[in-house]
Parts: sequence; C-alpha cells; structure tokens
Amino acid sequence: MAQDKFRAVLLEEVEGKVKASVQDLDDARLPAGDVTIRVAYSTLNYKDGMVLAGIGRLVREYPHVPGIDLAGTVEASDSPDFKPGDEVLCTGYRLGEIHWGGYAQRARLPGKWLVKLPQGLSAKHAMAVGTAGFTAMQSILALEKHGLTPAGDAEVLVTGATGGVGSVAVAVLAKLGYKVAGSTGKEAEHDYLKSLGATTIIDRKELSEPSKRPLASERWAGAVDSVGSHTLANVLAATKYGCSVASCGLAQGNDLPTTVLPFILRGVNLLGIDSVMCPMPLRKEIWSRLVTDLPMDKLDAATKVVPLAQVIEEGANILKGGVRGRIVVDVNA
Repeated sequence: MAQDKFRAVLLEEVEGKVKASVQDLDDARLPAGDVTIRVAYSTLNYKDGMVLAGIGRLVREYPHVPGIDLAGTVEASDSPDFKPGDEVLCTGYRLGEIHWGGYAQRARLPGKWLVKLPQGLSAKHAMAVGTAGFTAMQSILALEKHGLTPAGDAEVLVTGATGGVGSVAVAVLAKLGYKVAGSTGKEAEHDYLKSLGATTIIDRKELSEPSKRPLASERWAGAVDSVGSHTLANVLAATKYGCSVASCGLAQGNDLPTTVLPFILRGVNLLGIDSVMCPMPLRKEIWSRLVTDLPMDKLDAATKVVPLAQVIEEGANILKGGVRGRIVVDVNA
C-alpha cells in the first residue's frame, strides 16, 4: 500500500558530519506514537540551531527530524484523550532531540506529551510562544510563587532580553505591571526592548564581566536569567534580600563563579527552570497564563515567520546571534 508523502528537514550523519536537507518522506518513516498530527507550525530556537549544525550531543541517532516545538491537527489517534480534528501542541519531552520533531508536515508522538490548543490561542501564536515563551512564563510563575509582586520601585531584570525567552519575559512582565530592566549587548535593539515594555536598558558587559565581589548593592526585585555563568553570579550578588532569580538557560556556560553569601546573607532564592519535563498540571497552567497575560500584538511584532526550506539558513544565523525575538516555521509554506 502506498504511503502518504510529506516534506521534512532531515538530518543525516555522513562520514561523521551532520548534513541537513529538505526531503520528501513517507509515513513508514515516522517514529512510534499513538497520535499522528498534521503539523502546521513549528519554531526555531537556539537549541534547534545547535541540532541543525550537529553541535553537542543533543541528537544521538540519525536520520533525524529536528524541531523542539510543533502545533497542528490530529489526523489519527489511539489515545483516549485526543480525536481526529483536535488542535494540539507539543513542547518539551526532548521533542526534536530523542524523538522526531516539528520540522515536518507530519508527526507521530505519544499522546501524553500533547496539550490541546488553549481557547483563544491560534497554532501560529502557540508557536510564536513556543518553548522559549513557555520557559519565560514558567520563570515568571516561579518568581510569583516565591513572592514577586508588581508592588515596589525595584526593577525585575531580564538577561538575554532580545532572545526568545527574554523578549517574551519582558513583554509579559511589563503587561503585569512590573518595572522591567532588559539586558542586551546590541545598542540597535534598545528601541525594540522599549517597545516590549522595558523601562531600563542594561549593557550586557555590565553583567557579564567577572567580579570578585560576592555581594553588590541590592538592586533587583527578581530576575529571569537565560545566560548563566558570570552573568548569573553578578545578578545573584545584586538581588534584593529575600528575592528570587529564575535560571533557565546557560548561554554563557554552566559554571557558577559565586559564593554562598547571596543565599546566606541575603536569603536569595535560585530557582531552576526546566521546561522539558514540566509536569502536565503545571504545563496547562502555564499555557492558560500565556493566553491571558501575553500581549499578542507585541508577540506579533517580535515574531518572524519563515518557510520550512529556510530553516537550515536561519539555524546558522541564530548561532551567530543574528536573530531577535521569535521565529515561527510555517512547515507548509
């Protein structure tokens, strides 16, 4: 019996090197899973760029279809929770790393990974949010559960503010009434961050330079950090007494050159954010909050849509730091 054909970005390992190309595949190539999805949109994140370039050990087996997010419509289901015609999305669970991901017109995956598309959110907007926006909201929710409120004059800091996580974090925090400081090394992006709602722009160098001081003047009411290393150490040192920092990325590295003093003398909380294996009840809560708290007009302004054939080029660009905001992949364009 003939199999249905679909287009996909396929990674193959050739003589020890990873090669990416757009190919026509058939359903027989799809991995195991109880739900088959006609994919509408995916996203492009920094991790996707690494996978496309074969950097690190995020993918262990080839051939492989990358794309750590996807949204679309159920075509066939053996899951009691989903039926044909349901609109769904998937982020996390190492989709696009250990399981074929969203850079394909068709996907098959376990139903227990899926979330029904929240009412009021389109598939395109869901992918404009994607893992990055989901992680930003998860970070803000964690900060709020540890006492962060819009009251007071101190600012909430967002590092890596022009990236996917940072852009969404700035926009959501501003809409919720927080005073937001955004950190960037790109002077040309100051107006962009202000358009998202940042009240103060911090030069990235101010935070990223190594410091021997374990404590600095108290400045931040909280922070969303997607940079790590020296930046995270400097943010912790300047966080106000009893306040929290949500750490959700390690762009600068996974070392943390600090001491216990911010935690002992200031009572600072370091909150680790993992969006990959986030429990389903919390996952649904985060998506509900995104529908109500994320200004969609600002999300649209921070989003670029590209066709599937452009993913490889954009992946290389994102690794060079040439991307701001969110990139949505229209897999059928």
